[in-house]
Amino acid sequence: MTSNLFSRRRAERFAQLLDEANGGRRHHVRSRADDHLAALVAVGRQLNADPPPVAVDPDFRTGLRAMLVAAAEREGVGAGASAPEAAPAARRGPLGQRGTVGAGPRGPFLPAVTARRARARGAILIGVTAGAIAVSGISAASENAVPGDALYGMKRSTERAQLALASSDLSRGQLFLDFARTRLGEAAALRGDRLGFDAVLDDMDSDTRQGVRLLTTTAAQRSDPAGLDSVNAFVTGQRRAVGDLLDGASRAERDRVRESIALLDAIRKRSDGLRAAIECELPAPAGSDALGPTPTACPGDR
Repeated sequence: MTSNLFSRRRAERFAQLLDEANGGRRHHVRSRADDHLAALVAVGRQLNADPPPVAVDPDFRTGLRAMLVAAAEREGVGAGASAPEAAPAARRGPLGQRGTVGAGPRGPFLPAVTARRARARGAILIGVTAGAIAVSGISAASENAVPGDALYGMKRSTERAQLALASSDLSRGQLFLDFARTRLGEAAALRGDRLGFDAVLDDMDSDTRQGVRLLTTTAAQRSDPAGLDSVNAFVTGQRRAVGDLLDGASRAERDRVRESIALLDAIRKRSDGLRAAIECELPAPAGSDALGPTPTACPGDR
């Protein structure tokens, strides 16, 4: 996690965005990481404004503490002010001069570079903490929420945070498929509510397409069918579960469910086509659509 999302530069930017979201001074800069960090900032702000009424699991609390202590030791947080070599440095220049350490009414002054490093290291710990809280026990209260529930926004924000924390397109693709499974469970709870039922299935299909596109693209680029294995396993289980929604459904609901089944059938066909293209060592397809690369047939199949 720290080597990807929470690099020093991203961590410091995350701390700035979180500070701004909580009413702090605005930093007139723009980072390419802002869009990825926005989901975590939203979760942090929501947790601060409206903490969910759930007790943190003791095991999670213990694990989080151990992780933060280890990160603090690794990053050297808190070591700068008490380092023995700081005293000689104080004699190399006047009080408060840039690049020196001096004494003041509130304690020693850190060199500018050291201060920046300390802020970055502290931001890393803030980021690690926010990320761990966003995807762990603190979100448990929203797990069973459905559209219309007070905690449903928290549930979706937590999902966005998980995507921001993912380290690769393969991981993000698998997360989107997990979210599609979650939307399916919500749809089952909303049968009889036509608008809510259709909206959740729309979200489910959107998550499915995004996850499949990421996984099939990764498979084609790497000529590695591992991502296609995940797609096929998802389609097999999801198609069966979506089919269960037909039982006892109204005519309109059945028509909508069949659209999702047709999407899953198209995905399986696409996955099989890409697998065949990889096996006969065709180059990565140039064309793509909502489901990812569009493969061409192997020479012997034309």
